[in-house]
Amino acid sequence: MSTVKSRREQYSEATRAALLAAATRRFAEHGFAGTALEDIAGDIQATRGAIYHHFAGKGALFEAVFEQLETDSTALCAAAAARAAEPRSAAIAGLDAFLDRCCDPVYGRIVCLEAPIALGWLRWRAAEEQFAYGLVEQLIKALMAAGEIEDQPLETTTRLVFGMLGTAGMALAEASDVDKPRLKAEYAATIGRMVSVLRPASDEVAGHA
Repeated sequence: MSTVKSRREQYSEATRAALLAAATRRFAEHGFAGTALEDIAGDIQATRGAIYHHFAGKGALFEAVFEQLETDSTALCAAAAARAAEPRSAAIAGLDAFLDRCCDPVYGRIVCLEAPIALGWLRWRAAEEQFAYGLVEQLIKALMAAGEIEDQPLETTTRLVFGMLGTAGMALAEASDVDKPRLKAEYAATIGRMVSVLRPASDEVAGHA
């Protein structure tokens, strides 16, 4: 069976990608409420019908933009962690990559600020867990396995850390460009210190010897 796509399929995929790119720009600049489908369509010289061919409406289009941003972000954080030589460095690298993403004005506004409104709080929380929770759990499990932190109830620990990350992400998304570098450094240091409390007692004693 031939795997070569027809021109129509190629055009359809290109149109969908263009709509997602235009919607991403609009949602980042004007928010969900301030964006009209006509504006998105006009940006790529298309019609509202072209949007409805690919998406059920503005909500579905926003959700597709959100999912694309979260997929890319999770992959970026996972790749940063995978390049580290050991679990502690992996966790630090993953945290740094995540905080960087939250400082990005497009990601920060759409994922952290607009998504709870556009998707609704419950759907947003569920979607956040769908994309990022597994990576956080994986990194914490690796820290426990390596003896970097004491064994703790995995789900409870993951949810607490996940909540801290969400708080940091929201704060960075809301911050001015001037304040973001300072806040990023503060959140990275504070989260690191809070997690380090879970290190085995013998490590703490050795560290003060």
